[in-house]
Order: sequence, then C-alpha cells, then structure tokens
Amino acid sequence: MPERNCDAVVCGAGVGGLAAAFALAARGLDVLLLEKQRRPAAIAKGEVLQPGSVDVLREWGLLEPLRERGAVRLERLVLREADGREVMVFDYPALDGGGHRLYSHDHPDILGLFADHLADRVRWWRGARAADLLRDGSGRITGVRVVRDEATDDVRAPLVVAADGVSSRLRARAGIPARPTEYAHRLASFDLRTEVPAEVGGLLTDRGLRLHYPLPGGRTRLYAQVTADELRGVKGAGLTGWAEGAVRDAPALEPLLPAWREALGSRQLLRLFRFTAARMTAPGLAMVGESAHAVHPMAAQGMNTAIADAHALAAALGPGPLRPSDVDDALAGYQRARSGWVRHIDRMSHDATRMITDTSWAGRLLGRRMLRRTSRNPRLRYVATYNMAGLGIRPFTPLDRLHQLGLPDPRAQRRPVWA
Repeated sequence: MPERNCDAVVCGAGVGGLAAAFALAARGLDVLLLEKQRRPAAIAKGEVLQPGSVDVLREWGLLEPLRERGAVRLERLVLREADGREVMVFDYPALDGGGHRLYSHDHPDILGLFADHLADRVRWWRGARAADLLRDGSGRITGVRVVRDEATDDVRAPLVVAADGVSSRLRARAGIPARPTEYAHRLASFDLRTEVPAEVGGLLTDRGLRLHYPLPGGRTRLYAQVTADELRGVKGAGLTGWAEGAVRDAPALEPLLPAWREALGSRQLLRLFRFTAARMTAPGLAMVGESAHAVHPMAAQGMNTAIADAHALAAALGPGPLRPSDVDDALAGYQRARSGWVRHIDRMSHDATRMITDTSWAGRLLGRRMLRRTSRNPRLRYVATYNMAGLGIRPFTPLDRLHQLGLPDPRAQRRPVWA
C-alpha cells in the first residue's frame, strides 16, 4: 500500500475544510485536502457572512475578491410581525468601530472563493474519502487511510483536520462523543427571481418563521418554516396553494408572491440539527465546522463558526514545520480558545431559534415579548447585535433575562462598558 506524507491532511472541502486548508497553507504548511464529492452540490445553506467572518476574510485578503464575485452587502437583520411591523432590529453599523456589515452570496461561490485562492502548497484530491484514522503505538493519530478510484493510500501527517460534517466518520473513529438532535421543524428554501431590501428579514407568523435576504443577480433566498410532513407529496397546484396560503398568513410577503409562484420548482427541504461534540480535538486531530458543532441556520452562525475555527486553528499552530509534540500543545490551545465560543454560539442560536420558531400560543407570546423588550432597550440590543455579529462572547446575564421579560432596567440607555 503506498504511503505519502504532508504537514496536514484536511478531510472535507466544505467551507470549514477549505478555510482550514487556506489558513494552514498560509502558515507555510504542505496540505493535502480530501473531498469525497467531485464537485460541490448546489445547496441553499451557508450564504450569509457575519461581521466576524468578514473581518477574517479581510485579514486573509479575500474580502475584495468576495466583493468582486458580486457579494451583496447587507446592513441589518430585522424581525417583523406577519404584517411587516418591526419587532427587533439588529443594527450592525451601530456597533463600535463602524463599518460592520454582513455579506450574502451563493454557497458554491463562497466555496469557490476559497478554492480559487488556495496556495500551491495545497494538493486537492477530489473523489477521495478518509476511510479511517492511522495511529502510532501510543494511540496518537498520525494520518488517514484514503480511498480514491478504488485504490487505497496511507497518508501520514502530524495533523489531521476533520471537516467531514454532522455525521463525521473521523469524529466517530477518534472516539469523540456527539449526539446530534434534530429540530422538529424543517426549512423549505426557494430561489426567487426578485429583489428585496439589503437586509436579512424575518417574519414571525403563526405558522412559523419566514426569512429572506438578497443574493447576487437580483435574486432572493426565501426560507419557510414547515413541519416535517407539511410538504410531503405536495406539488403542482397543491404547492401553489400552499404558498398562497403562507402569504395570506403573512401579508408582508405579498410583493414576493408572483416570484414565489415561479420559484416553487427550486424548493429544497432542509433538516436541521443541533449539537456540540464533547471536545474538538484528540492527539493529532482537530475538528472544524459541522464535524464539531451544528446550530439552527436562523442565526446564520454555522458557516461563520467554521471560518472562525479555521482561523483559530492556524493561529494556534503558528508558522514553521510541525512536530507531533508541538501540534498537540497547539491543539490544547485550540480547544481552550474554541470550546467556550462554540458553547456560547450554541446557546445563543438555540435561544434565538426558540423565540422565533415556537408556534405554540404561549411560545409566540413569550418570544415576541422578549424580542420587543430587547429591541427597546439600547443596551440589550447592542449586546444581542454584538453576539450575533460574531465579534465576541457577551452572554446575557440572568438579570438581563429578567429585563427581557419586563423588569425595569436602569442601565437601558447606557452603552455596555466594554463597547
């Protein structure tokens, strides 16, 4: 069996894997990138970049190429009632430092951004999967067994990066526990040929969330929350009737109805998961992106957290050749740097999801009350926007939660002291 060597082998060429390969190669490492698919799937996910990720792309010299690819700059995230009345506004430009914006682009184009800027130090094997982990006598991970074109290669590397998604084979092979939990609802995605304002807009309806934002080429991504069986077997006139009923429940969507009717054939149905692995590393192994954690897409944190993982991993390793002992010390630092952040993103995303997707009478009442009180409190609104932007970790305190429920806040008009 042939054996090959490199500094790092990255398994999976989604955003997390591509970002990791880019960042590690920029550190001067020889990287082998593995991807079992020969070409990326056109899937409606990972399309909104939060300000924290925009800062990373700027540091990596990728922000201007992203703009040149036609990325759409977005100003804010706004949640509204079904009739269009504002409930909660996340005003990104209002954050300290100014210039904070979101960007949206099609997922394959974001993948292409990284792929087109990989250094020559990255070798990319498409149609290749990491079938198993290799270990030394101590049990330390020292590489992967790769299957491609019905042939098998053993690839040895001081560092293996698992970026192979929610059902990660490498996470299981490394013995790292994770229990993905599926949300009861799903999101139906549609690609509309029409334009909407330059913001992420969410409508809170009795039947669940409706979310839209612009994409390049005068297009709009529209998501509709549905039950697991709501669209099972629904097509043709039935699907048209379903969309028209959704607009009756959310009059603010009325301007989008003609384009929605035309876009019904673009439907994708997304299953939604939440989990955080027990840890993000093992000796010789680092996990990035959805191999280590997954959140509901409503808060637009999944792709952004994967980019932050790749950035933190490269920073922990530093430049120069890799020795196994140095790698494991760096992985301990990576674990410390990311574990608190990932838990914070999980809690924040799940709390936000519950407030806007709960369709019970009590859940809708409580969620909207908390959103309105947060929006009317400048201090809480600032903290919520800062967290959503991915700029740091500032969780709400138990007292803040009481202010969200209606307890008067004497500090409401004060900007947070750390801002």
